[in-house]
Amino acid sequence: MTDATRLKVLFVCVENSNRSQMAEAFARIEGGDRIEAWSAGSRPSGRVNPKAIDALRELGYDLTTHTSKSLAEIAPGPYAAAVTMGCGDACPNVAATLREDWQIPDPREMPPEQFREVRDLIAGKVRELLKRLEQ
Repeated sequence: MTDATRLKVLFVCVENSNRSQMAEAFARIEGGDRIEAWSAGSRPSGRVNPKAIDALRELGYDLTTHTSKSLAEIAPGPYAAAVTMGCGDACPNVAATLREDWQIPDPREMPPEQFREVRDLIAGKVRELLKRLEQ
């Protein structure tokens, strides 16, 4: 598939260290070469949370290859979908056909069991989003 035919999706949260990173990973896992997945933060922390790295490692994905980045560092749109995750007004609009806000709690301080629940919630929402986009 060429870059021109791949669906571009963007996931945005505040720090780009947990939720949006995991969503990008699941889009890459589920979408393969059909999807070009990006993530960014409205106020990036500059690092991917080790808890997120561990949570994805459990599923066989290496999140250490990701970096925490700002919206200024991502590929320009338009995107097939731009998904925000609880950053509200801090997330500026980007050119996207579909915009959604997923009210997903920030798992940063959660114990591992709850962190995994958030991870799995994100995985399910990403799968559902990709199905809708590919129809």
